[in-house]
Amino acid sequence: MHRETIHLFLSHGLESGPGSTKIQAMKQAAEAFPGVRAEAIDHRSNKEPDVRLKQMKTAMESADADPARTILAGSSMGGWVCAQTSALTPVLGCFLLAPALALPRYPQSSPVIQARHTRIIHGWDDDVVPVMPVLELAREQRITTLVLPDGHRLQNSVDTVVREFTLFVETCLSELNPT
Repeated sequence: MHRETIHLFLSHGLESGPGSTKIQAMKQAAEAFPGVRAEAIDHRSNKEPDVRLKQMKTAMESADADPARTILAGSSMGGWVCAQTSALTPVLGCFLLAPALALPRYPQSSPVIQARHTRIIHGWDDDVVPVMPVLELAREQRITTLVLPDGHRLQNSVDTVVREFTLFVETCLSELNPT
């Protein structure tokens, strides 16, 4: 792959898949940008966080993705995968939806995110991943966060999520291609 390519990897949640509404909507939005290659990783073969983390690493290596030109986007457990990946390998961007962070059952549940740009979107009514511990982590790491009147799946906010994601990708790309 050419070094000019921006790789964007999408990681779905525990009970979801690469064809989910949010993942596909973000993939379509990403592919509208010239030079962006978006890939929705299929994690359905395993529900273990560490295995999914290895799947992300393998996908990045297989694509010969330059971390400095890589954007990660994930929902729920996929958000944890992206956050933890960026903690181990600094990337250009990390976009997290209701990320499974600050949960005691996850390994390294509060990773120090090492992305040049990070954004979290969460729902006030999330009954799977409590919003307050995620907000505390965001405060500690000074991460821009948007909390919406929605639940864990953010199903009533897909348009807002896609709009915010598009702006996020534009921000990441503008750093690489200043005008």
